[in-house]
Amino acid sequence: MLPTPKKYFVTAASSEGRSKLTAFDNALLKARIGNVNLLRVSSILPPGCQHDPGLILPPGSLVPTAYGYIVSDVPGEVISACVGVGINSSDTFGVIMEFSGKCSKQEAEQAITNMVKEAFETRGMELKEIKLASTEHKVEKIGCALAAVPLWY
Repeated sequence: MLPTPKKYFVTAASSEGRSKLTAFDNALLKARIGNVNLLRVSSILPPGCQHDPGLILPPGSLVPTAYGYIVSDVPGEVISACVGVGINSSDTFGVIMEFSGKCSKQEAEQAITNMVKEAFETRGMELKEIKLASTEHKVEKIGCALAAVPLWY
């Protein structure tokens, strides 16, 4: 059983690779999460979790992460990924949303903003702030767009 995370950051990056897996790995590296083991989690920011944009994750660590990504091998295709963290005005738990698709960065950001607002409305919580990270990539050969919220202790 892992302890409840106390820190997080938002990140997004895109990259090319010689295969779909290496395109994904290269995007992870550019996003500062390529040398850790991601444990995919759903979309709740723990209570009291603090934003730490300079957070450095120890290599090889098991890192709970909410993320979305898209890989494409269609040259010229535009792909994007975005994450958003909704911060509750009462400083209890927050909500994380992730999105990826064949669209512009602006469309991805709008989709995330709408999803975060809906999640807060559904829960009857007051939204104080949204932290976004997004990327857009025009595929050359094989590309990946990734956005993530790594959580740490």
